[in-house]
Amino acid sequence: MRLDNKVAMITGAGSGIGKETAYLFAKEGARLVLTGRTAEKLEKVCKEIRENGGKAIFKTGDVSKREDMDDVVNTALNEFGKIDILINNAGINKDALITKMTKEQWNSVINVNLTGAFNCTQAVVDIMIHQGSGVIINTTSISGIYGNIGQANYASAKAGLIGLTRTLAKELGKKGVRVNAVAPGLTITPMTSKMPEKILTIMKEKIPLRTLAEPIDIAYAYLYLASDEARYVNGAVLSVDGGLTI
Repeated sequence: MRLDNKVAMITGAGSGIGKETAYLFAKEGARLVLTGRTAEKLEKVCKEIRENGGKAIFKTGDVSKREDMDDVVNTALNEFGKIDILINNAGINKDALITKMTKEQWNSVINVNLTGAFNCTQAVVDIMIHQGSGVIINTTSISGIYGNIGQANYASAKAGLIGLTRTLAKELGKKGVRVNAVAPGLTITPMTSKMPEKILTIMKEKIPLRTLAEPIDIAYAYLYLASDEARYVNGAVLSVDGGLTI
């Protein structure tokens, strides 16, 4: 029960990494506030958590819209009275070579993946400062560290999250708020399901562990950074990529 009595807000919680994180955090005793764009998916996750004895509520919202995230935070405060953990997990991709990338593709990915994390952080940070404690975890990517062909928008947003993480770690550490990031490698999610099998096979061969990550592998990284076991970890970027980038 490493998160006993903690309240965690998770974005993009309806599927993939966010969903597995919700299940894991519930098992570890956290009370959950889940958000995403699709009510049906969120409702299903909450129902399963409750059936297993956990506590979870949801509020739909678009992380790129600050007013939506203010509504989510207010819902959390009305239900639980505090927010201890924020997982900025929501993300999208719209890949294209730079010569073909549209302004819409650029803007939408930046707005969700980078501005979305900014919006959520601003919505909770005063609460955490007032509490004198809190944990914020941003989901970056190995693409944000090394770049990736066809992902100028995605890699730029994820690189921006690293800068945001390290800056906020310096700003908020003295307030009792830790800020870290996780950089997943290729992970089996709805996002990677769009990739051709041939490309996935080639990528697997480049990974020393010879397999893609499961969403639960990333969730366990979140759990460590969210727990008191990581109380002296601040401003870190934890790569969870099977050794792909070594």
